[in-house]
Amino acid sequence: MRQLSSTEFEVHSPCNEIKGMPLLEFIHSFFSLDIDTRNVFPESFLLLYPELWKLLGEYFPLRILRQDSFETLIMFMCAQGIGMHLIRKQVAMLTESYGEKISVTFKDKEIVLHSFPTPERLAAADPFALSRCTNNNRVRAANIIAASRSIAEGKIDFESLRNRDIPLDELRMRLSQNSGIGFKIADCIALFGLGRFDAFPIDTHVKQYLGTWFNSATALRSLSPASYLLMDAEARTFLKPEFAGYAGHILFHCWRKEIKKLRSF
Repeated sequence: MRQLSSTEFEVHSPCNEIKGMPLLEFIHSFFSLDIDTRNVFPESFLLLYPELWKLLGEYFPLRILRQDSFETLIMFMCAQGIGMHLIRKQVAMLTESYGEKISVTFKDKEIVLHSFPTPERLAAADPFALSRCTNNNRVRAANIIAASRSIAEGKIDFESLRNRDIPLDELRMRLSQNSGIGFKIADCIALFGLGRFDAFPIDTHVKQYLGTWFNSATALRSLSPASYLLMDAEARTFLKPEFAGYAGHILFHCWRKEIKKLRSF
């Protein structure tokens, strides 16, 4: 798959299905094309924050991808406290070291790719060897192995966690019971890996825009589990609770690019 423009993609596939779904249906779901991004904000938002609404204009085409749950969990466990360049490098090393090698021919050229490792493969990894893929962080490698083992053994059951009747607080607590997964990573797994657009991950950038754009006094405090939950509750007072995470993601990228002047995603 390659992007041709902001609204066009070119897809090459040996079959008409991906993960048991018709190709077009999968793409529609994966890119959350069923979501009107302007409607993830309440009508009152435009009235309360007209200047911010103008600033958000070019960010409404942003899409949250409905990603694989296990891949999301591992990628965010890798992503703690590091930049995007290193995150991409770590994930590439994981796939090359523990994924299945796949060769495809595209326009008469052979392209070598690697699938994402299975839970069983990472569960059986040696912590020292895996730490080469986690910036030599052996604690992080051990946590990834433990989480993979829990998934392989069914202790973490993504199918049951996809049940939208599970309250978000309960889902967050279930995920954060695992070493290496705090509230933020749990909410990232929920948002990007379980389709819970109500999950509102809070990192340094989110904390900053809550303080600057929305005058959150809690955002001036150091980030702790208690302040995290308070900021989460505050955000739901000016965002649609059911789309708090989707709206928060749009705000996140607007803040990074327009205010912090960061160019890499």
